[in-house]
Amino acid sequence: MTQATDAPPRSRKAPSRSSRRKRVLVRISLALLVLLLIAGGAGWWAYSRLDGNISSVDLDKAIGDDRPQKVVAGAQNVLVLGSDSRAGANGELDHGSVSGARSDTTMLIHIPEGRSKATAVSIPRDTLVTRPECKDENGKAVPSQQRAMFNSIFPAAGAACVVKTVEQMSGVRVDHFVVIDFAGFKELVDALGGVTVKLDKPIKGGLNLDAGEHRLNGTDSLKFVRTRYGYGDGSDLGRISLQQTFMMAMLREIKNQDALGNPARLYKLADAGTKSLTTDSELASLTALADFAQSMKGVDPDTMETIMLPVAYDKVDRNRVVVSEPKATQLWEALRNDQTIPAAVKKSPATGG
Repeated sequence: MTQATDAPPRSRKAPSRSSRRKRVLVRISLALLVLLLIAGGAGWWAYSRLDGNISSVDLDKAIGDDRPQKVVAGAQNVLVLGSDSRAGANGELDHGSVSGARSDTTMLIHIPEGRSKATAVSIPRDTLVTRPECKDENGKAVPSQQRAMFNSIFPAAGAACVVKTVEQMSGVRVDHFVVIDFAGFKELVDALGGVTVKLDKPIKGGLNLDAGEHRLNGTDSLKFVRTRYGYGDGSDLGRISLQQTFMMAMLREIKNQDALGNPARLYKLADAGTKSLTTDSELASLTALADFAQSMKGVDPDTMETIMLPVAYDKVDRNRVVVSEPKATQLWEALRNDQTIPAAVKKSPATGG
């Protein structure tokens, strides 16, 4: 793997606001759909239908035995992927039907033994990594590749290969993964009747919004969370900031509507949300998702940490980044051993190409 020195830091927003947004993103990515389902008390017929919405992948079968061993038995690591698939119904939402999908957003969520806190590590989509040899979703061998862009792994070989890549680059055993795609995201927003967002600066480009408050439907919400070049410095970090803003707004919308206390609306939201969900086979049921959510009840969002994988600009292609050592190694070692992440790693500058 290519190594480099740290890239120069970029300006950041006030930590308090950023950290709140990041905590909301983590919380929703892992628990929103599960909480909706638990709170509704829907009948068995509804349960069965929603259960059937969830797609799954058997990680052990797809990856085989070439996986890291768990160091701390009680800890959990969950890989959360946001898919930008344009196939099928998704193609109607963004620039027509295009085969394949990329992992538009990737976070490795580490929940320590005791489940009292959590750490989310964001992996920039433009990071150059070594993709290991994998099998795609049809069982066909996909050869390894040096300097593969991280978000190209998903269309080349599927979610299991993304898991294998993260495991091999980090040495961290991934216990579960969750993939959320375009179509279900749009339906979820429309089921809410839209989401109100507030911008501190304008967006220009495919979506034009002035600074201030805006009510977005599902289609515009999708454009909002995918905006990159029309906001801020045009980097992937700007897009991540918008995604965090939106997730905060969505959580506020659900709370204001008392969606969790309305069984009819709850079912509509859960039906929309689970259609967009793919997980590993161990999580691929409402019972398993509910059990996992219950096991995380002790996690306090105020104690969650969200950091960026330490990266630096690639020396060959400045539009790409590479893992920065030794800080990345220190980060992975801390997660493997359920230890506190060194302060120097947390403060490490992160860049997005």
